[in-house]
Amino acid sequence: MTLIGMLHHRADPNNVKKAYAYAVVAKAEGLNFFYFTPSRVNIKQQRILGKVYENGQWIEKEFPFPDVIYNASYPVGNKAEQIVDYLFERIPFTSHSIGDKLSVYNRIIKAKKFKQYLIPFYKLTDVQIFLNMIKLYKKVIIKPSSGHQGGGVVYIEKYGFNQYKINEAELISSINEKQLLDLISHKIQGQDYLVQQFINSQTKSGHVFDFRLHVQKNGEGKWVITSIYPRIGRLGTITSNMGSGGYSTYLDIFLKTEFGDSWYDIQRYLEQFAISFSNHFDSLYNNELDELGIDVGIDENQKLWLFEVNWRPGPPNIYNVELDVVKNTILYAKYLADRNKH
Repeated sequence: MTLIGMLHHRADPNNVKKAYAYAVVAKAEGLNFFYFTPSRVNIKQQRILGKVYENGQWIEKEFPFPDVIYNASYPVGNKAEQIVDYLFERIPFTSHSIGDKLSVYNRIIKAKKFKQYLIPFYKLTDVQIFLNMIKLYKKVIIKPSSGHQGGGVVYIEKYGFNQYKINEAELISSINEKQLLDLISHKIQGQDYLVQQFINSQTKSGHVFDFRLHVQKNGEGKWVITSIYPRIGRLGTITSNMGSGGYSTYLDIFLKTEFGDSWYDIQRYLEQFAISFSNHFDSLYNNELDELGIDVGIDENQKLWLFEVNWRPGPPNIYNVELDVVKNTILYAKYLADRNKH
């Protein structure tokens, strides 16, 4: 019987909400499952002190090395990293990082096939790059290259002579070019930023929105759609991220409201894009990917734009897809273990 190990940096699985769900789904699928941390791995004896869920509690037991590892978090500390590296060389892992925003963009550009969906951008290494972009597009955003949940995004719009409208964390101000360049110089000294054309993906009522395409590999190792949902920003915000006050609704309701009779065509377009992009993107990496959160927008001409690709996306509150996510992960882990045995 397949043995799945869930690797996490936290010692107590009670503090990892999803650990219970994985234990339950694994049991329902007829698979053995345990939870462990790097510190409980005995490399010499090839054994692991893990925890298994039995009779309403997590009980410590000794296990052999598992057939497959669901690596649910990053290792913390050098010693843990060494142990994880040792396991990685010997046992299939389900999850592999895709890298930061810039490396993701560069992979897609180099491969060309989906380049048309990318928003024009540059790494913001000096103010001249910014000046070239704002001159060309009039409206741009700058954002940290390794940020998440829409944090640190600044909207900049040129109007009139030497005047710029800034929206940073919902604080809207008007400044001149010298003030703006001082602001940008200060920011790029602190961390890496990208400058990008602003894409107008807005509802009829003026709220920014995008779609999260949540995809996973299933028990046959094939990409499937776990969920597609719109994310709508509060009025006045420049990102639709749920972490910065955005909200969601059901896909069909949103599409019917915003796109009328063409709602179903757009839904099919999103579904086809989700699978075709995932297959292509997966092929750009040496290690197979297991789960992606693909964020796309649709502008006023109904052109689809790729905003971002995320690794390990979280499911939204509106859907009861947590178990779907868990089931796909568990069955994909079994698929990897079976393939590795053969």
